[in-house]
Amino acid sequence: LSQDELKQMVGYKSVDDYVKSGMVVGLGTGSTAYFAVERLGQLLKDGTLEDIVAIPTSIRTKEQAEELGIPLVTLDTHSKLDVAIDGADEVDPDLNLVKGGGGALLREKMVEVCADKFIVIVDESKLCDGLGPGFPLPVEITPFCHEHTIRTIAALPSCEGCDAVLRMGSSSSNVNDGDEIAITDNGNYIVDLHFKEAIKDAPTMATELKNTVGVVDHGLFCGMTTAVIIAGSDGISVKE
Repeated sequence: LSQDELKQMVGYKSVDDYVKSGMVVGLGTGSTAYFAVERLGQLLKDGTLEDIVAIPTSIRTKEQAEELGIPLVTLDTHSKLDVAIDGADEVDPDLNLVKGGGGALLREKMVEVCADKFIVIVDESKLCDGLGPGFPLPVEITPFCHEHTIRTIAALPSCEGCDAVLRMGSSSSNVNDGDEIAITDNGNYIVDLHFKEAIKDAPTMATELKNTVGVVDHGLFCGMTTAVIIAGSDGISVKE
């Protein structure tokens, strides 16, 4: 099976197993979440699901949902969600996540923290023993005096040894693909923290980053996951 076929399997399964008619649903962002949004659109169109409203976590997810005719609302009118479905860049054994490779971490966290159930969909390559070395940790920061904020982050005790790199080009990828500083949907910058060793204490790092003035939010999603649906070479498994 190709990577896309694995992503489609978990994306479709997440909707089939966790979304029921009448729900408020958070729609994630990225190449795996894309298939969950696609499936929700299919099941609304054929009448399997009805009376659904959804909250997108990015401009591009909003555009995809609108094309599929999925009714959209925002947190301003619906602060409580039944379920949110999204991918992740890394998943550790405690189901803590690194997210934000696609640049939507702030909106994703705002929506997903409001959900009764947060269902994470990944292929097995995203599973790791410890967060950090396998995927840089994104931190969304204000543009104002961003170089100062980057230095402050790099000097945090929990971030010792990290290489802090300002994201350039497209905000939806941590690959340097342009000369301009990348801008998020919220008008902010992203700094990607590259770690050589596993993050020892993700919840402590999460607190230190969040308490740093100039940091808007970060890609550590600790203690939020209800279940992870994993696509592997030998089929689909679920970790709770």
